Amino acid sequence: MSVPFDLSGWSLAWMAFAVLGAAYIRGYSGFGFSALVVSASGLVTNPLNFVPIVMLLEIAATAGQAPAAGKDVNKPLLCWLLVGATIGMPISIAFLSSLDTDLLRTVISIWILFMCAALLSGWRLRKQAGAAGVTAVGVVSGLANAAAIGGLPVALFLTAQNNPARMFRATMIFYLCAIDLVALPMLGYAGVITFDTFITAACCLPLLGAGVWLGGRKFVSAEPENFRRMAIGLLALLAVLGLLKSLT
Repeated sequence: MSVPFDLSGWSLAWMAFAVLGAAYIRGYSGFGFSALVVSASGLVTNPLNFVPIVMLLEIAATAGQAPAAGKDVNKPLLCWLLVGATIGMPISIAFLSSLDTDLLRTVISIWILFMCAALLSGWRLRKQAGAAGVTAVGVVSGLANAAAIGGLPVALFLTAQNNPARMFRATMIFYLCAIDLVALPMLGYAGVITFDTFITAACCLPLLGAGVWLGGRKFVSAEPENFRRMAIGLLALLAVLGLLKSLT
């Protein structure tokens, strides 16, 4: 039987560990899964291979988290973010699908490092953004989501407005699912989705379920902000490693 994306045994083990760890963080904080898995995949393969995989897994994760998180979603905010993301995604998918592996890995790593620095900076907005501002954030998110890292600018935006942890987590959970549902047909049209995509996603489902369940249990009893900083630090480390790999 052929191995998806010609990954070696060690590469498969690395990605299994990455999916489980990222799923735990997703279950806890509501974001970070896609960016972590795509960053980790960039160390062993073309990161674009895992973009549709993590989107399929994000949708599956939301199916499990939606019943408990639905009551905390900020629905108007979610709708305006989606309007913007739908505008931005077609542009970025056409651009990123044309890049070679090293250049794509560099672009993803630099973007993630920038977002991590902004998230850790403690930046805050002085007032709540209106519909136009939220839509603009959605456009930026859509531009980034061609590489499945569109959640980071939204996480930064929600953090900057001092939103409650439950609202932050719930809105991120539903937003990430929604933008992935929009992006997948576009990625299919661009030829990014293959048979290996579905095989790998199916194999990852048990790891996803276990990680999200464990992370969700942790969320009930722990302080989200401290854990979020740890997740961002881990994401920055993976981005640095990806950048070094693309430059060597």
